Amino acid sequence: MSDSLEFNTVLMDISNQLTAEELEKLKYLCDKDIGKRDLEKSTTGLKLFQLLKHRNKLGPGNTDYLSDRLGRIHRQDLRDKLEGIDGQTENQPDEAERARLNVATEVIAENLGKSWRKLGRKLGLSEVKLDSINAKHQFDLEEITVEMLKEWRKSQGARARVEDLTKALRDCQLKLTAEKVEARLETPPN
Repeated sequence: MSDSLEFNTVLMDISNQLTAEELEKLKYLCDKDIGKRDLEKSTTGLKLFQLLKHRNKLGPGNTDYLSDRLGRIHRQDLRDKLEGIDGQTENQPDEAERARLNVATEVIAENLGKSWRKLGRKLGLSEVKLDSINAKHQFDLEEITVEMLKEWRKSQGARARVEDLTKALRDCQLKLTAEKVEARLETPPN
């Protein structure tokens, strides 16, 4: 019961921090899964989250869908809050490595394209998991890649490292993408 209370508290906090413009962007990103009529009634983040719960897209231990959409509207801070309650912090890399992994995920998603399945296999994800990811985001290669890397990070827990990603990229003959990841990590943020 306390997990559910903590979950709802975090959702309320996220809702309160969303601007009207960000809420509209979130609603747009949820359109195909919820429908325009129901989305029009969602005047707050909490109402949108309630719809997501009813569609089994959101719940304690089931935050991938909302986390993905928060990332797409560039609210990594809210995404981190959500993932903080979903993933056990003690089973994740330290904050610095998580930040590096987030950068690597972004670069890989921008550059990987159709080779996502090859990389997923190299990272040890099962064909069933890869098929499931593909079915979720059929026509969006960037989203498929983000989801695939998220699944890899979950499977690795605290052992997830950028170096493992770049090695896997090189093993898949994707040296240029590996180099882009390393270059972005070496460039100080603005």
